[in-house]
Amino acid sequence: MTIMQKTLTRTHDFKLPTAILGACLLQDENELIAACMDGVYRVEIGAKRHQRIGTHESYVSSAVYLAQQQAIVTAGYDGKLKWHSAVDNGLLREEKVHGFWSWDMALSPDQRYLASVTGQYMAGDYKYSPAGETEPSVKVLNASDGQLVHALPHVPSVQSVVFSHDSQWVAAGNLMGEVRVWEVASGKQVGSFQSKDFTSWGIIKSHCYLGGIFAMEFSPDNNDIIVCGMGDMRDPMAGNGRQLWQRWNWREAKMTAQTLEKQSGEGLMEALVLHPARESFVMGGRLRGGDWNAALFDLASGERLGSIKSGFRITQMLFNSKGELVVVGGQGQPGKDAEGKFPDFGRVEVYAIGS
Repeated sequence: MTIMQKTLTRTHDFKLPTAILGACLLQDENELIAACMDGVYRVEIGAKRHQRIGTHESYVSSAVYLAQQQAIVTAGYDGKLKWHSAVDNGLLREEKVHGFWSWDMALSPDQRYLASVTGQYMAGDYKYSPAGETEPSVKVLNASDGQLVHALPHVPSVQSVVFSHDSQWVAAGNLMGEVRVWEVASGKQVGSFQSKDFTSWGIIKSHCYLGGIFAMEFSPDNNDIIVCGMGDMRDPMAGNGRQLWQRWNWREAKMTAQTLEKQSGEGLMEALVLHPARESFVMGGRLRGGDWNAALFDLASGERLGSIKSGFRITQMLFNSKGELVVVGGQGQPGKDAEGKFPDFGRVEVYAIGS
């Protein structure tokens, strides 16, 4: 079977004042909400215009769009979720959901639920295994009013969360490469698996665990979960682990596929998104060594179909209804210039995918 290669051609490229940690598209897809280090930005993609419409007390980590309510929800390192009007940008409500950071937030496809994950890694024994939770690491909320539906246990820190395409399941992945899956209706845990390939114990410079699962997607039939992060390292501070994704049957806790040999370089992968045609997916993140930091993979074979080298850290990727790939992130964290100002280091790019 011949796998057709794809081209990824950049069509838009512009900057925001600070790095973008998360993003969502609004209904007409010409506007993007960017969760940035210094606040929430509303971005006109084609016009390359932006305005800051809100802030958190610290970095803003995630953003989702509630089409039915014409509202935007953002999560931040202040542990809060905030609802903003998509009509006039006004603040509608806020909820203190976590005592620590919200690492990641997801919206169920039926738009009924939000899930947010938290947790601080603290050594729990002489082997530096994570200490137990100080609060439930996974919270499921009503999207409409922020009321708590489930508070679910995991092992901190929990860094990624995703709903299944039918909104029946919610899955969360942590620092130790463990994924737990719950039924949304009942809050009952229905599955789990652990891949130690995603976590590293430092024996050079640092003595702690680093890494984990940074992004996840359910397969189109919801039977599998694709996870991504970075392969094992002797020196976690170097960031030179393999660019790694794995596919797991979560009901049987069985790995069925992973990044193919000689198709990856080095670097932490932080973003994962399924193509609208549901025949491929894109993984992206930081580049430590190699020739790409985002790549398109065939869902059936795992073959790499095409790639890009953005020159910046990719933190999230989105597809619009045209099948164009929207890529966001940040290029370092520069110092002030001669005038005492920080140069713009947030990045937004859009790519057309062709044969």
